[in-house]
Amino acid sequence: MKYLFGILISSITLFSSGQTVEDDFEGNGTISTWSVDASEMNISFANPYMESINTSNTVLEYKDNGGQYANIFFDVSNTFDLSTYHTFTLKIYVPSSSLIGDQNNQISLKLQDNTIGNSWITQTEIIKAIVLDQWQTITFDFKNDNFINFDSNSNDPEDRTDLNRVLIQINGENNNAKVTAYIDDFLYDGTISDNDNTDDNPVFNNLVWSDEFNGTGTIDANKWFQQTRPIINGQSWANGEIQHYTDRNTNSFMVNGALKILAKKETYTNEGVTKQYTSARLNSKFAFTYGKVEIRAKMPFGVGTFPALWMLGQNITETGGYWAATHGTVGWPDCGEVDIIEHWGDNQNFMQSALHNRSSYGGTINKGGRMINNASSEFHIYTLDWNSNKMTFSINGIIHYIYNPENKNIQNWPYDAPQYLLFNVAILPNITSSFTESAMEIDYVRVYQEATASISEINNLLNVKLFPNPLNNKLNIRFSSDLGQITGTIYSLTGQKIQVFIQNSLEKTIEISNLSDGIYFLKLETEKGTSTHKIIKK
Repeated sequence: MKYLFGILISSITLFSSGQTVEDDFEGNGTISTWSVDASEMNISFANPYMESINTSNTVLEYKDNGGQYANIFFDVSNTFDLSTYHTFTLKIYVPSSSLIGDQNNQISLKLQDNTIGNSWITQTEIIKAIVLDQWQTITFDFKNDNFINFDSNSNDPEDRTDLNRVLIQINGENNNAKVTAYIDDFLYDGTISDNDNTDDNPVFNNLVWSDEFNGTGTIDANKWFQQTRPIINGQSWANGEIQHYTDRNTNSFMVNGALKILAKKETYTNEGVTKQYTSARLNSKFAFTYGKVEIRAKMPFGVGTFPALWMLGQNITETGGYWAATHGTVGWPDCGEVDIIEHWGDNQNFMQSALHNRSSYGGTINKGGRMINNASSEFHIYTLDWNSNKMTFSINGIIHYIYNPENKNIQNWPYDAPQYLLFNVAILPNITSSFTESAMEIDYVRVYQEATASISEINNLLNVKLFPNPLNNKLNIRFSSDLGQITGTIYSLTGQKIQVFIQNSLEKTIEISNLSDGIYFLKLETEKGTSTHKIIKK
């Protein structure tokens, strides 16, 4: 764990000047958010055609099995600045034997804004023809190539500042044709800048509230309230749910270092109403504004189960809720709802995050999700990072949705007031007749907020010259003034320490012939400050 923490700190420091966007599918890339729509993907597939321009061991396998709008995509942490750097390249191989249908042999690269539900309406796209049965390098230049804007009123790509999703599609969309493709060496010629404004991106590293669920039996009543009174006329819950929530230990309890919320098929009467299923709904007795929520959990099994890890505004007037009597002033959705994660048993491995507020509720468009493996048989970490500008949702560290309305107001952003946590497992009317019971398990929940004081690294060695860059086998470093002893460290993109040297003079030449071609970072440290520089080995 200490080693991992060190790597993470190194990565944060090294990439402070800008994050590269590339992937060689050999484990050296910076893209961690690859996802699929109506297709299959393997990001570490043995290269079946090691020839010509691509002898890599592993590639990305893309399989469109007939999905009408099949594609693969990834999101980046900030928007692309296409005014200076506007080119994307990749290698692709499409075997003719994989084609079923009469579509054009082509590849599309589309850029979108992932912060809105219908991200496709923001799309700008370049389409390139491809040749079958051979590796080829395809370049997409959003300044000089012909592009297609979905919305004809959109600005040219080089003038836009809202694009943060890259989507790749083979042989067109709106068809049921099939194709398999192999992709390698994806590269954007620029970087994604980090926002250094701590008001925009505060560091949430101070643990302020948690429950590790290390006890046995009854849950901690100092931390949790068991909500049992139905919110609709004292008889029903939202979404057509058909369960009763109880405060019994049989529905919510701690065992083996985890909280279990157990949904059961049984006859139970509450508030004079009899239902055939029971479960539990917990409210946290802790509310907060801004921070990081991290929950390690495992979903229940069964079509008709509907578990959720979510939040509501502390000011909700909801009947029977923990905070209503003391803080309730507005109803839903004006209080704001944040669904950190939702899961439906009839879509077993799909996980979704969503926002409900006055601007979008009921059939909300403020949502995003992705498929994961073993949602109900393995624990996964679900995270919300919430600051005054945006909410970022991730699973196992991979971001799948960012909510960041441009013009925030009370309609779309009631999220500058305290929210509290809710954990529950609901039962929907499509529950299978064979269902007897299943549990959502929660290993821990942790809430972090910004520390009252933080130490940031000084980046002030400005008078440093590195040449040539890009370079072949030697790197020259020259300082304009004597800074005393200088420690230089070369890191890979993943934060691995590659080489360390000491410099006591104004000039030094470093031999790097042992490094593979690619992008590295050089960190220079003295008593007077530090700086980090990107170097490219060719």
